[in-house]
Amino acid sequence: MWDFLTDHWRDGVEILILAALAYHGYLFFRATRGARILTGLLVLLLSLALISLLLELSVISSLLQRFSVFLAVALVVIFQPELRRVLAELGSSRIFSFNRPDPEALDVLMEGMRQLSAQRCGALFALKRGIDLQPYGESGVVLDAVISTELITTIFHPKTTLHDGGAIIDQGRVSAAGCVFPVSQREVQDRAIGLRHRAGMGISEETDAIALVVSEETGALSLCFQGRLEHDLELEELRKRINEILNEGRDAASGSAKEDGHGLGTLA
Repeated sequence: MWDFLTDHWRDGVEILILAALAYHGYLFFRATRGARILTGLLVLLLSLALISLLLELSVISSLLQRFSVFLAVALVVIFQPELRRVLAELGSSRIFSFNRPDPEALDVLMEGMRQLSAQRCGALFALKRGIDLQPYGESGVVLDAVISTELITTIFHPKTTLHDGGAIIDQGRVSAAGCVFPVSQREVQDRAIGLRHRAGMGISEETDAIALVVSEETGALSLCFQGRLEHDLELEELRKRINEILNEGRDAASGSAKEDGHGLGTLA
């Protein structure tokens, strides 16, 4: 037994690594638009392979072998948005971020969202972490203003010109408002989820930002992170989730981080 383990322990390690990759890949892709495409493609290829094997159809077998060369390219095209998100996360501030959450700025944001929720004013925020959101900020109006409850409620008042877009918060400041965020194509079971929520999911898919949403119809508060939507949260629950995400990012970089100014930190 000892000789067997000595000779084949690498095989066990490889199996564990592949199993972990397969499991996390399944969790990552299962709710994406490309998941159904991949499932259909695999069913088609396996069916053709089985038929050609049973009936000894040499032409189809040969075509399938040649088709496998282009399968890798096809997968890159199908899962291009998801692959972009993975690579963005690998290069994000999880490793290199020095930002730290600012409780005072977070208090201001939470109070602003509470007022917007009570008034049934829809709102969308992107809290910058490590990945630069400047390209999205350029689609709106640059403000670079200190965050305040009055500013937040004014931006998203229904009669203002900036209320339809999203606001970007960076280092305790509202850097831009009226911004256009990418809309997620993920499948969502709740039909009440509208474009504002999908834009929040989209920006959190494309970047490592945290998106916060106030529903215009119900005033419900939601959080989007890594493309996942947490809907209808209480204010304290929302704040707790934000702090969990921010502190998780801070802990990951604590070994080499320096204190760097003030900010919603990763809340921004």
